[in-house]
Amino acid sequence: MNTAEKPAAGLLKLTPELKAFIAEWKSKPGNLIMVLHRVQQNFGYIPREVAFEVADLLDIPLAKIYGVITFYNFFKLKKPGRNQIQVCMGTACYLKGGEDIIQELEGILGVGLNTVTPDGEFSVEAVRCVGCCGLAPVMVLNGEVFGKVKTEDLRGIIAKTKRG
Repeated sequence: MNTAEKPAAGLLKLTPELKAFIAEWKSKPGNLIMVLHRVQQNFGYIPREVAFEVADLLDIPLAKIYGVITFYNFFKLKKPGRNQIQVCMGTACYLKGGEDIIQELEGILGVGLNTVTPDGEFSVEAVRCVGCCGLAPVMVLNGEVFGKVKTEDLRGIIAKTKRG
């Protein structure tokens, strides 16, 4: 049992399907990473109250879960926006204007990196590399890759996403 103070009841909880997945993976090596991936796939992030349940079901300390979540950039502790923007900051993208893309997005959306717009529509994060170096600078919006992005393209991309 975890000694940290648990969140109040009635918040987000693991679904029966997730509990079954955790039971299936409980005795397998590398189970925590697989379980956390599945939890994030389900919720879009790792909710605090769910992390407590995972710790209990895997019989591991909550600190170990948070150690993994905070070590790997893939895992999120906060709910992302409905539309998730990732700007590549790998070497090629950085050199070809990745930072300018981020600054322009911050101006358009009114939020900084790793934050969500007040309406919950957009979140922006910098990522290390998306593997499209020949298309630098690259931005990914809801899984769609935009290559050779120019700052003047961003307002149109955002407006198109808002419409539909």
